[in-house]
Amino acid sequence: MSRDALVFYSAVDDSAAWRAALAAELPDLDFRADPDIGDPADIRYALAWAPPAGFFARFPNLQLVTNLGAGVDALVRRDDLVPVKFSRLSDPGMVAMMTSYVVFAVTRYARDIPVFERAKRRGEWEYVHPRALSEIRVGVLGLGELGGAAARTLAAMGFTVTGWSRTSKRIEGVASLTGREGLEQVLAGSEILVCMVPLTGDTHHLLGARELALMPRGAKFVNVARGALVDEAALIEALRAGRIAEATLDVFETEPLPAGHALWSLDNVLITPHMASITVPALAARDVAESIRRVRQGLAPLHEVDPARGY
Repeated sequence: MSRDALVFYSAVDDSAAWRAALAAELPDLDFRADPDIGDPADIRYALAWAPPAGFFARFPNLQLVTNLGAGVDALVRRDDLVPVKFSRLSDPGMVAMMTSYVVFAVTRYARDIPVFERAKRRGEWEYVHPRALSEIRVGVLGLGELGGAAARTLAAMGFTVTGWSRTSKRIEGVASLTGREGLEQVLAGSEILVCMVPLTGDTHHLLGARELALMPRGAKFVNVARGALVDEAALIEALRAGRIAEATLDVFETEPLPAGHALWSLDNVLITPHMASITVPALAARDVAESIRRVRQGLAPLHEVDPARGY
């Protein structure tokens, strides 16, 4: 007799924490952490982050795949998934963690912290007079659940914030633009630019040499979305030339960032290893469990993804 089982896969997340969190929400769910999957025919649900090629092909009765994160670009391009419902995570802990990273990165530039970091290494006292936050123009590309929260928080702090997204959004204190003209307007008007758009076929290399050249000379760039949204070669050239003065990068076209990559040698780049936000099992398990309950009833899961749209 087949069972109602979930398979878990992640090279970076704690399967024991997820097992305990889901058991509290769905005591009847049979949780199986790869590679101890038992009979593949039992698997109805998958909770996974970046599983290897062919991973899903083993499960003939799979009904729901939940991505352990917000970005689902890697899942929707796979060839080992039959038509199945997709969902992504969007728990309050993940939103708060992403917002804290963006606030850190933007404030670091707004308060000229890299200047003081370099002065400290030289052993020099260098004073830069602080500017009012309202004078600092921040652009946020992508105003979904993560980008919208970050933009709202930055605006509440006093920054002048303009956002760009596929459709117009209403966020207090944030000017919202759309379309190609809107994108170019945000690029040209932002001294700090934060990239938070999902990666799709339409947004691959959204920021190339032409787009980066629209930014004011000396602008700062923050990417917490996906590396392939930016033409890395063009970004490196702009950073070397000083057209973009600084960058904070949490994501890259190839991860982990290879040893010897040009970005490692740039003193004006802060690199973090794709950790701007993580999923907190104790908070996110509620949404995962609710999605499973809904699918059991023939309904759509929470935070359902449209594979054709890519998010």
